[in-house]
Amino acid sequence: MKTELSSLAPASFETEMLVVFAINKADKKDKKADPQIELLTPDDAVTSAAAKAVSGREFAAGSCETLLLHQPAGLKAARLLIVGVAKPTMAELRKAAGAAVRFAKPRSIRSLALLLPTATDFPAINTARAAIEGAVVADYDSDTYRSDRKDRSVETVTLLTPGGAAESAYKSGLNEGVIIAESQNFARVLINEPGNVLTPTEFGRRAAAMAKENGLACEVHSTDKLKELKMGAFLGVAQGSAEPPALIVLRYEPADAPKDGPVLGLVGKGITFDTGGISIKPADNMEKMKYDMAGGAAMIAAMRAIAQLKPKVRVVAVICSTENMPGGKAYRPGDVLTAMSGKTIEIINTDAEGRLVLADGLHYAQQLGATHLINAATLTGAVAVALGQINGGVFSNNDDEYAHFTRAIEQSGERFWRLPIEDEYREQIVSQIGDIKNTGGRYGGAVTAAMFLKEFVGETPWLHLDIAALAWNDDAKPWIASGPTGIGVRSITEWVRSYA
Repeated sequence: MKTELSSLAPASFETEMLVVFAINKADKKDKKADPQIELLTPDDAVTSAAAKAVSGREFAAGSCETLLLHQPAGLKAARLLIVGVAKPTMAELRKAAGAAVRFAKPRSIRSLALLLPTATDFPAINTARAAIEGAVVADYDSDTYRSDRKDRSVETVTLLTPGGAAESAYKSGLNEGVIIAESQNFARVLINEPGNVLTPTEFGRRAAAMAKENGLACEVHSTDKLKELKMGAFLGVAQGSAEPPALIVLRYEPADAPKDGPVLGLVGKGITFDTGGISIKPADNMEKMKYDMAGGAAMIAAMRAIAQLKPKVRVVAVICSTENMPGGKAYRPGDVLTAMSGKTIEIINTDAEGRLVLADGLHYAQQLGATHLINAATLTGAVAVALGQINGGVFSNNDDEYAHFTRAIEQSGERFWRLPIEDEYREQIVSQIGDIKNTGGRYGGAVTAAMFLKEFVGETPWLHLDIAALAWNDDAKPWIASGPTGIGVRSITEWVRSYA
């Protein structure tokens, strides 16, 4: 997608479709009140062209609601699309811009212009960034392997700005938004790959190729290195598969980062296919278990964004990738594994494998110098039971660390809800024959999984993102296709930038 800025008057801009955003100012409590539609632009030509269409009850400017006008009077645009925003926030603007692109794609509209809001609720840099993020993310579809696939990509998106003193801020916002959204889509491409294509080895190759393209240091290790490091938990999961595991390490070390500053550790679960192992999953929906490496993909994609945004802080990423298979050499319920840290783990359920690879990944990131940690994983179905498919779960052992993350999600627009990790929950993972066991029973499953990970971070400030409920869309939404979402990329990137 080609992206550009223009400060040309909207009436003079020739495009297949001009997009303007609108909000309903009517009292939300009065269900019988007629819509009071306000276009989020001061441009007289656009408001005049839309006036008759928005004056009745037909269009209420609900979130991502659309109204299309052909050959709008007084405009050079072939079409005028009005898109509703439920409230004046960057998250709503991002969704509305995405809805405009999703509207254009099946109608063979290949270029469009987004008329950016100029209200005080929409500062220039954030407005441009949110709008272009929404547009770029919306352009992705997951139909890669269809033999009858037709490329319906939007070729050009132009952001129409008021110009003036804020022009440089709009430009910065555009550039940042493109980097972050393209990185999110990079993660989605990885997640969408089937398990027979994206093996752990191939995952490592793609990470290395991305690193080379963006100037990151990269190492990809396999079984021998895991044995050398005594990563017994990671190796235990990997031993049932004919595919060798991959330990992917990415480093971003800018010369201008403070020498005594933090080293941020990004750790991702990279299970390229999860059968559940000996504790095998039901057949229904098992095909989606190719997405079990979404946390690892988010970390690799975040490193791509970080390399291009160039924050002044050092970052190391560790992605632990393997398959979880029920082969003749697979680990079993009842086995005891010794993690890299020396802690022993009784295996209760081999489908609780993600926390095992993360245990060694978190410990190794600290060995590599990480002073602050964040991990992402499609870890538990229990987080979906707790929070539905609206919020991801976030856990932290440090309030200051969590404060950094709240600032990050304010910017990213992704939704996470903090869940507890109180000491009493640890009793559920105490083992009678080892130090801990890898599941804590039915109740509080997302919390006991987090408590398990907490055993391997010590006092290091740490965040755990459980993205199991949000990493895959079963159904398309007005602003994003069905399939992989790339959740976490924006928030992880902003968390890193909060330390720069």
